[in-house]
Amino acid sequence: MSRARSRIKAILVAEDDPAVRELLREILSNQGYLVLLAAHSAEALEIARQHRGPIHLLISDVIMPGISGPELAYQLRGLRPEMNVLYVSGYADDALSRRGALVEGTTFLQKPVSPEVLLEKVRQILGREG
Repeated sequence: MSRARSRIKAILVAEDDPAVRELLREILSNQGYLVLLAAHSAEALEIARQHRGPIHLLISDVIMPGISGPELAYQLRGLRPEMNVLYVSGYADDALSRRGALVEGTTFLQKPVSPEVLLEKVRQILGREG
């Protein structure tokens, strides 16, 4: 059982919109991922500090109250250097880049995103992890 348990991938979702947060939880948990939910960056940092196991992926909105998704990822990498990051936003990635919110080469999906596209991107990212 512990061997099967160790294969479960944990995903931390930081999303300030409750409906989007719940939709992401449903999509990901239905695929067997352990989903940790945070309504804002401070909550995501607290979850990362308290969670005992690995966190394989952060899915974060780019623009959130408090600190931004990229700043959250920067702070979380201090706690969890191996954690992968996927940003989501209702803004187009080129608009976010012009505003300095995202650097080139960032993994990004524009909202709304279909469950199929989201899951494909998550599998790609986690597949790179090994």
